[in-house]
Amino acid sequence: MSRTAKPRLAVVKDEPQLAFETKNDLSLDTRTQVVTLLGQRLADSLTLQSHCKQAHWNVKGPQFNSLHLLFDQIDEVIEGYTDQIAERIVQLGGVAEGTVRAVAAKTQLIDYPLALSTGGEHVASLSDSLAAFGRTTRIGIEEMSDLGDSVSADLLTEVTRGVDKWLWFVEAQQQAR
Repeated sequence: MSRTAKPRLAVVKDEPQLAFETKNDLSLDTRTQVVTLLGQRLADSLTLQSHCKQAHWNVKGPQFNSLHLLFDQIDEVIEGYTDQIAERIVQLGGVAEGTVRAVAAKTQLIDYPLALSTGGEHVASLSDSLAAFGRTTRIGIEEMSDLGDSVSADLLTEVTRGVDKWLWFVEAQQQAR
């Protein structure tokens, strides 16, 4: 390396390199860690969207219309959260990795069962997915706070608040007295 060349970040497998410079005052190390963690939440949110669509497209039974609409509403809201997470990654100098392969490699959500058809089956499975996503975003809030990124912590707090609401809506479909 010449004396005038700037040192480059080491490429670590599955660790994102920050692709863009920014004048954001978070340290390079903090931004790199936040981008990595938000990349995992991005993968989870994209996975959750696919779960919503799987339920939306395939639900059958007497509750079809109401559940079909509910699952689509949830997908639309999660899409907004996905976009906010991706934009935060880019604001910090990272690359929002939203391809199917990148998402499959990073998501912490379990696969959505493909053989479901009844409303009750989809309600149970989607509530599991919403709860798991809520758990990972809650963990993310703590991680962002520990890293000193209150903006990302606030973003994940907003996401968690919304996911908890939609979990309530889905679970209410099972909670008849």
